[in-house]
Amino acid sequence: MAEIDSSGGGKKGGGKKRSKKMSTKIDMTPMVDLGFLLITFFMLTTTLAKPVTMQLNMPDKTDTKETSPVKLSETLTVIPDEFKVYYYQGIPTEAGTKLEVTDYSDTGIRKVIADLKKKIGNNFTLVIKPTKKAKYRNMVDMLDECAITGNKRYALLAIDPASEDLIKRSGK
Repeated sequence: MAEIDSSGGGKKGGGKKRSKKMSTKIDMTPMVDLGFLLITFFMLTTTLAKPVTMQLNMPDKTDTKETSPVKLSETLTVIPDEFKVYYYQGIPTEAGTKLEVTDYSDTGIRKVIADLKKKIGNNFTLVIKPTKKAKYRNMVDMLDECAITGNKRYALLAIDPASEDLIKRSGK
């Protein structure tokens, strides 16, 4: 049947001996298990981003206490618009009321509030009346400016027709 050639030489069996090549296959199952273990560990031990909120104290609807009147000299009315901020002191229907324009930057409305705070002190009230074109972001920016400058007294109101007319008359 089968013969084994045990001759030492000759053309058939002679030449170089070749070594058997070993397989380089690696079992990756433990590595995958370790990867999933690490992913699970980091997912369970990480702290997710907590939402940053601003606390607003709203008056009680059943509260019937009368509030003290606010002096016009200690009031700054701010009208946030989509890209700019209008502000004035006084009553918008009076002829002497001067409407100014600034932006939302740190050299804009923040500087105006800080300068007024130095001039009047901490007892001034900021009246915020957003326009119809103002975005939610603009209102949040104004509340942030109140927090940054340390202004604790502010009121949120709907814009009145007198303030809208003042903006139209100014042409800014």
